[in-house]
Amino acid sequence: MAIAALRLRLDAAALQANFRWFEGRASVPACAAVKADGYGLGAIAVVQRLAAAGCRSVAVSSWAEAEALGHPGDGIAVRVLHGFTPADAASAQALPWARPVLNTALQCAAWRATFQSRLADLMLDTGMNRLGLALPDLPAAEGLRLDTVHSHLACADDPAHPQTAAQLAAFGAVVAATPTVRHSLANSAGICWGRDYSFDGVRPGLGLYGGLPHPAADVRPVVQPEARIIQIRDVPTGGAVGYGATWIAGRDSRIAIVNLGYADGVFCRLQPHLHFVAEGHGLPLAGRISMDMIAIDVTGTDVREGDWLPLTYDLPALSAAAGFSQYELLVSLSRRYERCWI
Repeated sequence: MAIAALRLRLDAAALQANFRWFEGRASVPACAAVKADGYGLGAIAVVQRLAAAGCRSVAVSSWAEAEALGHPGDGIAVRVLHGFTPADAASAQALPWARPVLNTALQCAAWRATFQSRLADLMLDTGMNRLGLALPDLPAAEGLRLDTVHSHLACADDPAHPQTAAQLAAFGAVVAATPTVRHSLANSAGICWGRDYSFDGVRPGLGLYGGLPHPAADVRPVVQPEARIIQIRDVPTGGAVGYGATWIAGRDSRIAIVNLGYADGVFCRLQPHLHFVAEGHGLPLAGRISMDMIAIDVTGTDVREGDWLPLTYDLPALSAAAGFSQYELLVSLSRRYERCWI
């Protein structure tokens, strides 16, 4: 097997600590969002490590993601957030540990016709106008065995946004209308708004992976990209590096080329905000980021061809500086990275 030329060092202890923080803050069980292949880190490996931290419920987007995840382990339920259609019947039959979060009247009817005696969840919209039934359409779920009724907060990452409190009030009406089931409203950011938002369960996502969903969150970084040096070359004063000759050596310089680029989620717009690290020092980029190579000014260091260099990857700081969401920065990390759990 070929040796990967770039890798993600993934901190299992940080992932588990983040899960425990969100569940502890909420004081109710947490269903971990592992959609988009565990936010790009590898859903199977993420679920294994979360299960060791006490997680007993995870959420994926689709039945295809549920199939790719496979059996998550004894006693762990899988929620399929995008619901159910008749085309999903074979997958649902093969995955008895998974259940849909039904979003429409048609989905409710399809599940009732195929799996009436099997548990399902339900999504009610409280003002985000994305997925979910409106409260007046609740009779569409009659006759279903429901475990949990969910809704989703649109603006909880903004501590001052009035829509969050308005959605809490709207969800109170949902709770009153569905007294015999459990209820779940808060995502990672919503958990930080306090116990009133926890109800019977919460659904953290971004915060598990080291993203900062809200200023009150106490999260540890999980993801550290590293790239291997392909070549080191000497560039004399006045020499240019990279496409467009945008970087000109102001002194005799030592330049390292690493196997990493925008094909791996290190986008050109991030360039002014990134540096690599060697011998305890930050090393600036030299020239443009290209598809799968980056040049680094390593002047004054003893790094050698074949060495691995870590890339700074502070999710909230990069998001604020470059305008990408923290979610984008996570899920854009390519499959070319070897995922190395430590």
